[in-house]
Amino acid sequence: MSGCSELHVAAGVIRNGLGQILIARRLAHVHQGDLWEFPGGKLEAGETAKEALSREIREELNLEVIEASPLIRIRHAYPERCVLLDVWRVERFEGTPIGMQGQPIRWVSPDELPGFAFPAANRPIVTAARLPDQYAILDDESGDEALLRERLHHLVSRRAGLIQLRARRLGVHQYEALAHYAVEYCRERGAILLLNADPCWVVGTSAAGLHLTAQRLMSLSERPLEKARWVAASCHNLGELKHAERIGVDLAVLAPVLSTPTHPHAVPLGWITFAELVDQVNIPVFALGGVSPADVDVAKSHGAQGVAGIRGFLP
Repeated sequence: MSGCSELHVAAGVIRNGLGQILIARRLAHVHQGDLWEFPGGKLEAGETAKEALSREIREELNLEVIEASPLIRIRHAYPERCVLLDVWRVERFEGTPIGMQGQPIRWVSPDELPGFAFPAANRPIVTAARLPDQYAILDDESGDEALLRERLHHLVSRRAGLIQLRARRLGVHQYEALAHYAVEYCRERGAILLLNADPCWVVGTSAAGLHLTAQRLMSLSERPLEKARWVAASCHNLGELKHAERIGVDLAVLAPVLSTPTHPHAVPLGWITFAELVDQVNIPVFALGGVSPADVDVAKSHGAQGVAGIRGFLP
């Protein structure tokens, strides 16, 4: 964003014990007035983003932030200004929220968020706020369909909220049969299932969404599903991440972060490079490769939405 001085803003996705998220409506006379937003404000001289978040939440809502972790960083250019949004998950707070500046506030469920009008820069926050911090990949090198069903049952029973059915060893007809079963099984139990298959075929299913391989991603010039369904993509470099963002993918998986026994010759990115790449796109990105659910906090501290994997989610 050359030639545009950035306004650095800290914002919080504040979640209560019921899983609801607090949003506020901007006053009519301010920039992007009357639109809904995630509470926060600009950094003052010498402040860190986390310090600014705590101060702004106190001033705007009369809440004390007790615990917060990074969620996503977004750069956006409006015609009149450029903004850098440092967005945090507020996991614990004290107090009862009050609109201290007279602004209306509401607690809403994550899936209600798309129904509210937000500034354009806030749209990736809506996506990130609706996603969990773990993305389980369902696969098995043996291509055993019965085993894959057992693993699906395990993932759903442990409340894995986001699952990709990859199953690369299955033939097309086997995969389609398992996919139809998995879609209904996950729908009945409230899990989001993404199918890693031909986009043209997935369009005709009732799956919650689609996961694109890097090859399929790069062959597309536009988003292959309507906005009401999820689109994810596998990425390995900045070019693929940028293309995913360009065509409107909702989330990406970036790999490999660390060395893995299944891909011993792949050069891992490492956490520093991973963080540098993620910071250049405005979409939630999961870390994949050599990571497990135990690495969620490390991943978040390097800009990730969370972690994705296969073995780390097995019983």
